Amino acid sequence: MSPRRSMQVLVQEYLHERRRLGFSLAISGTQLMAFARFVDRSGHRGPLNCRIILDWVQGQRPHAERITWARRLEVIRPFAKYCTRFDPRTEVPDARLFGRGHRRLTPHVYSDQEIMDLLRAAREMAPRGTLRPATYEALFGLIAATGLRISEALHLRCADVDLVQGILTIRQTKFRKSRLVPVHATTTEALRQYTAFRRLWVPVRPEAFFFVSPSGAGLVNRTVHNVFEQIRARLGWIARGDHASPRIHDLRHTFVCRRVQQWHRQGTTIDNAMVALATYVGHAKVSNTYWYLTGVPELMAMAGRNFEQFASKSKEGGRG
Repeated sequence: MSPRRSMQVLVQEYLHERRRLGFSLAISGTQLMAFARFVDRSGHRGPLNCRIILDWVQGQRPHAERITWARRLEVIRPFAKYCTRFDPRTEVPDARLFGRGHRRLTPHVYSDQEIMDLLRAAREMAPRGTLRPATYEALFGLIAATGLRISEALHLRCADVDLVQGILTIRQTKFRKSRLVPVHATTTEALRQYTAFRRLWVPVRPEAFFFVSPSGAGLVNRTVHNVFEQIRARLGWIARGDHASPRIHDLRHTFVCRRVQQWHRQGTTIDNAMVALATYVGHAKVSNTYWYLTGVPELMAMAGRNFEQFASKSKEGGRG
């Protein structure tokens, strides 16, 4: 490894090479650059070793759960392997050091009242009567009503929102896939009202972002999360899942859970319905959707009751 190249330069070269192969590396790229700055500031010289890697993995969040360290380690390991091409003395930490980096954490499933409180709080944001509160009410409402990822909602363009057919076009989203998302008539009407109000503040152009600030610029992901966190603190929510606090992404989880619960109550054939739901929410694998049947307490209890009924009927049939 050439001493003339900083760790930041090496990370930039690595990211450039990987992105040319089609990997977006949005989150991991940010983390790798943070790691590179940490290494350069530390005065570390020579090849990467486990000590400097673990200093960053654990030192930045010393009280974090092991799963957080494991995920950070997952980001570093491919880069460390890349560095072995230039210096065979580079050390690659054992992937099992902190256990599995990916286990599904039980989400916070919002109650209907919590969702209504969220939309009301967004509507009452300052300055009242302006585009800002209208935008956040429409944004959070759309995610709750469709299960979109926050990134998908923020990337919507005006041309992607068909208010006549009631269909959203989600373009080149996670896993580089696009899909059509039909929305309920009530959701279409809410989007129509937002569009009319939005038009009073900024022009509605096909290529423009659908959700915008009063200046007409698209919303920034971090800003949206900051707004949500402020509302969450004001409402005093307490997490009911494995995460420390309810998140925007839990609106997506809630959408999936409520849909499956409704199908259970209606006696819908779940296997067929789950394939359709996986397509609707943009899951790469239907197994990601099936996880909700075992990973969320409400659905696990419902599935358990259904199995008991099935087992009971089977036993009665056997006696006949």
